Amino acid sequence: MEPGSGLPQRRVGGGGLDLGAGSAGGSPALSGGQARRRKQPPRPADFKLQVIIIGSRGVGKTSLMERFTDDTFCEACKSTVGVDFKIKTVELRGKKIRLQIWDTAGQERFNSITSAYYRSAKGIILVYDITKKETFDDLPKWMKMIDKYASEDAELLLVGNKLDCEVDREISRQQGEKFAQQITGMRFCEASAKDNFNVDEIFLKLVDDILKKMPLDVIRNELSNSILSLQPEPEIPPELPPPRPHVRCC
Repeated sequence: MEPGSGLPQRRVGGGGLDLGAGSAGGSPALSGGQARRRKQPPRPADFKLQVIIIGSRGVGKTSLMERFTDDTFCEACKSTVGVDFKIKTVELRGKKIRLQIWDTAGQERFNSITSAYYRSAKGIILVYDITKKETFDDLPKWMKMIDKYASEDAELLLVGNKLDCEVDREISRQQGEKFAQQITGMRFCEASAKDNFNVDEIFLKLVDDILKKMPLDVIRNELSNSILSLQPEPEIPPELPPPRPHVRCC
């Protein structure tokens, strides 16, 4: 191009200027390879998995979710009304997984709403507070909800939360382990959302157990979309699934 032609410079790929000399401000131009790498979209998710967190009011369900997704902790979290959710992307076993984590209300009056989310969950985290015996005594009630509405293939994880309050403990680790051992396929773990102890391990182990069950030759598009809708599902679906024939709880 001859001097003074007045032609505008072309933009390359992801905003890099043309490779000729004289880029504005003396900034070095990006190479073609760099421009192409910057333009490449992120790899879409291989799987989209839904996980729900259930348990009595005040056991720390929201705190566990927010610690895992945002690495934050609120001392005075408000009680969840109905359902809430967050999304987090993780990588395990060479796969990229978009997790849609549903935080459900612990109050009984919301059961008709929250039960609608059991059926699509691949993983269920059942939480109690190690410092409040009544939340542990409520576990059979929550198991009945699981047996009635959730898929038999859903992975189960029992979590004793608030390990940071060890001095106020009312439920021993052995009691939690014993309860989990009565339920086929249920894992057990104690954690602290406040101290960020075992929180990542809870979710990642649950996802790992889910992936172990998945066939290796599943086509990506059959299981997930690369883009998740951020709109919640309807609070009450047209109909709930029929009760499951085999009760997992003893």
